[in-house]
Amino acid sequence: MYTKDETSKLKQAFWTAFGQYIAPQLSAEGQKINWINYRTGIRYLSFKMQADNRSAFIAIELSHPDAGMRDLLFEQFTAFRTLLSTSLNEEWEWQPELTDENFKQVSRIVKSLDHVSIFKQSDWPALISFFKPRIIALDEFWNDARDSFELFS
Repeated sequence: MYTKDETSKLKQAFWTAFGQYIAPQLSAEGQKINWINYRTGIRYLSFKMQADNRSAFIAIELSHPDAGMRDLLFEQFTAFRTLLSTSLNEEWEWQPELTDENFKQVSRIVKSLDHVSIFKQSDWPALISFFKPRIIALDEFWNDARDSFELFS
């Protein structure tokens, strides 16, 4: 087991390494971008990457506190399901309602990778290979679809 401080340092080391690795990649608009803290420009709508000692996931997370608004946002993504799947070149899991790690109600469109640990440096190449193409694909999708979500900003 790791101490809280060791856990924090290992996670920080991974995300720093990932950030340095992906930094040269420009956005779909040809701009420098902070890939780790991707800004969608829509409140309560985020692209989330997370890894722990067992697995990792990347997700579109809808966290609006109003369930009705969250449902509307999810429905809007449903209308773009084909474009999203084409951009990602794979199917993701659609979760209209779940409780997140902070006990908040959210909706997610998510892709997971099991049997990896952010605490094992030998797993970092697999994690980077998992996250990088998917966050780039999400950016390409968002570049095409963003205007249709402006009413939620």
